[in-house]
Amino acid sequence: MVIDEGILESYGAKAISLKKNEVLFLEGSASLNYYQVAEGIIKMNNFSTDGQEFIQGIFKNGESFGEPPLFGGFPYPANADAVVDSVIWKLSKENFIRLLKENFELHLKFCAILSKRLQFKAMMAKEISSYTPEHRVLTLIDYFKKKEDTKDSKTYEVPFTRQQIADMTGLRVETVIRTIKALAAKKELQIIKRKVFRDYAA
Repeated sequence: MVIDEGILESYGAKAISLKKNEVLFLEGSASLNYYQVAEGIIKMNNFSTDGQEFIQGIFKNGESFGEPPLFGGFPYPANADAVVDSVIWKLSKENFIRLLKENFELHLKFCAILSKRLQFKAMMAKEISSYTPEHRVLTLIDYFKKKEDTKDSKTYEVPFTRQQIADMTGLRVETVIRTIKALAAKKELQIIKRKVFRDYAA
């Protein structure tokens, strides 16, 4: 969890509910609030001129999203909508900045979080421009396994649909489906009841 929910409430945050596919904010809209997931899943995305979706990030319980515009003073560079029914903490920009000023350790925590997100974006830009579909898919899976810190688990269940993997790697969903099957044939991945797993056993 980025910020303890008790601290958020003490600075005036409110919990808001979103239905599946409900839009929280649109690309280009003014950045007025800090958001943190209490329950559910939020994705940030853009669409190309031909309607192809590109997922910028997927955020789950305890994770925050959309902060860079609050620091930079620019509009949201992507849309945000609920993947499933979700509950989101909403804190005004003014109170969020005050919270950080009064809690320096949280300020440092956000610096670390934003640095990791920049690393992810740089990594995916390199993957999309330079590597094969198999390499892109495995790199994405390995990144999220490490991010979720499932150290005790030797087998990681990929929490994304084929379409979401496609939207994060710049591939077509048909290519992702073929790639996952090819990686399963090479025993890099497992497919069990349509779910995808990666085995990290030594």
